Amino acid sequence: MKGLLGTISGIVMLSVILVIVVLASGTLFVIDETKQVVITQFGKPVGGPITSAGLHFKTPFMQEAHYFEKRLLDWNGDPNQIPTKDKKYIWVDTIARWKIVDALKFLQSVENEMNAQSRMDDIINSATRDAVTGHLLVEAVRNTNRILNSEDAGEDLIVTDEALERINVGRELLTRAILEKAKVLAPQYGIEIMDVRIKRVNYVEGVRNKVYDRMIAERKRAAEKYRSEGQGKSAEIEGQVGKELKLITSEAYRQAQIITGKADAQAINIYANAYNQDADFYSFLKTLETYHKTIDNNSTIILTTDSDYYKYLKELK
Repeated sequence: MKGLLGTISGIVMLSVILVIVVLASGTLFVIDETKQVVITQFGKPVGGPITSAGLHFKTPFMQEAHYFEKRLLDWNGDPNQIPTKDKKYIWVDTIARWKIVDALKFLQSVENEMNAQSRMDDIINSATRDAVTGHLLVEAVRNTNRILNSEDAGEDLIVTDEALERINVGRELLTRAILEKAKVLAPQYGIEIMDVRIKRVNYVEGVRNKVYDRMIAERKRAAEKYRSEGQGKSAEIEGQVGKELKLITSEAYRQAQIITGKADAQAINIYANAYNQDADFYSFLKTLETYHKTIDNNSTIILTTDSDYYKYLKELK
């Protein structure tokens, strides 16, 4: 009998523990740092969103905790075919970052992230279409008027109006316009769009080749412009170098002539001083030098006996 009572008592205690565990699991819930919770009672929200992390309480069986992300979420839309202001069709592929800023409104309007992604499709695709159709194709393709960098100059080279079609808005400002328009519609769903980017722009097959040909022609004109400017600069540098070279050569020649003249003057002075010491000897040397230059094996000289040229020859007798 005692054994039977003990068994019954154990079963009762176990049942009580199970009931307590079930009640506790229905009463307690945990929120981590990346989540926020909205409590509903019989399907209707109770109070505002709970955003603080930790252990929280709710009424079991009657209340339910709905968890939502506090972190940034991704939206990656499908490419859309959109006409530009100049009637050229392009495929535009956009991406966005968004987050839930009002979990209660989010629950009441879209309920979950899957439905929110569908709303984002409508919001961002509509904003993208409005922005692209209001601008020329070049505004969606390029961001600035810069087509190349000059590493030597260390600065951007801006192409003139004649070389490339100039843009006034550009891709960066176009995406900012998409973001601003999308931000106006998003708060009604309890979400905030943090950023929108154009991931890819592709041309419709019908205009792709024409656009590529135009881009090639534009860049050829720009390249020709830079080549022409480079040739002009090269000619200017070569002219300056030639001018400086002539000045340097002329100055060097002048200095050389001055040095040569001084050297000749000193040599003449030395010779003069040497020859003045014995005038007869100088006359004798110059006469011998004249003999050497005028008389050889093939020369015949006819002289009179009283000629000065014959004077030293007569003295040798």
